[in-house]
Amino acid sequence: MTERKPAGIGFESWVDKQMREATGRGEFRDLPGLGKPLPDSGQPYAEQWWLHDKLRREGESVDALLPVPLRLRKEIHQLPAVVRALTSEQAVRDRVAELNQRILDWLRAPSGPDIPVRPADTEEILREWRADRPSEPEPAPERARPRRRWWRRSGLD
Repeated sequence: MTERKPAGIGFESWVDKQMREATGRGEFRDLPGLGKPLPDSGQPYAEQWWLHDKLRREGESVDALLPVPLRLRKEIHQLPAVVRALTSEQAVRDRVAELNQRILDWLRAPSGPDIPVRPADTEEILREWRADRPSEPEPAPERARPRRRWWRRSGLD
């Protein structure tokens, strides 16, 4: 299909002619998916279907398209659910500190829409994390052996 459309011929008839000639030459014979229905043909039309398909193929989330401040606010909102799976208080503190560092980096050089974002409250996240944890039973206090009196040690009973 390197030839140009001749003047005076309608675009649709010219394309139809090109398709008919290519079919006659057998150029469409070994295409993958020949005779199969189109994928997602029964789905409602989505505005940017190609973008969602590309993100799905690349293993990315639609969140990657959000501006940085919206992404950060969404992460703050999801933080209690994310840290719920962590097993130690230090791991929770590290996760919150990492997010807060990214927020501070954005605040130093903001880009995108002017959306207020503030660092997450580490102590509040820890309180929620502790409240979600099953309470661990208190270890039984170690029974102290009764003290022996000094005269019993020496045998002066």
